[in-house]
Amino acid sequence: MDIHSHLIPGIDDGSRGMDHSIELVRALEAFGYQKLITTPHSSDMFPNSSERILEGYYQLKERLIKEELSIEIEVACEYYADEHFEKYLMDKDILTFGGTRKYLLFELSYFTPPRNIEELVYEIKLNGYTPVLAHPERYLYWHDEFERYLSLKLEGVFFQLNINSLNGYYNKGVQQTAEKLVKNKMVDFMGSDTHHMTHIKNLKKSFGLSLYRKAFKSNTILNDTLL
Repeated sequence: MDIHSHLIPGIDDGSRGMDHSIELVRALEAFGYQKLITTPHSSDMFPNSSERILEGYYQLKERLIKEELSIEIEVACEYYADEHFEKYLMDKDILTFGGTRKYLLFELSYFTPPRNIEELVYEIKLNGYTPVLAHPERYLYWHDEFERYLSLKLEGVFFQLNINSLNGYYNKGVQQTAEKLVKNKMVDFMGSDTHHMTHIKNLKKSFGLSLYRKAFKSNTILNDTLL
């Protein structure tokens, strides 16, 4: 199953429209996925409230039924760590996945190191959520500071690796860091982070990699515990 995608149409930088969403869902189902947890962005750029996300989710589910697609789909959110997220956190207006486990998917800036991430993680846990850092391998400022990843793991942060990071889709540095996380048995979830068909095409390449198989052999990947 997949726990990270952007399939709700017209809500962020993922699916452009409902037909595009259906195309992406069909492609993921063809790969053998039985369940998808779609996770639209919530950020300054995409100020999506829980209400707006759920509205788009129900519309997508209704269309999937009409298309006779049987794949199971749920919804959570990928929260950008900013002041909007802090407010949602205080109000407990948070979309999580994993039922009572309350996994909370959050992301950081790709280029600017976060201030006081330890405090953020503490606040997430204090409010009863389990922090899951989206695509940690993509944060360029930590590529030469691997100890930061080790520190976050000690703080109880779960790591969600993007599958396409394994094939060099983003860049070589991301690929090397992804490999290092896999080798150090630090990966908890694998995600497609599907936004468009280019991601789908690259997923096909990634599934054939020995590093992809190694990720599942040497890490405790939790995706299937959510089926």
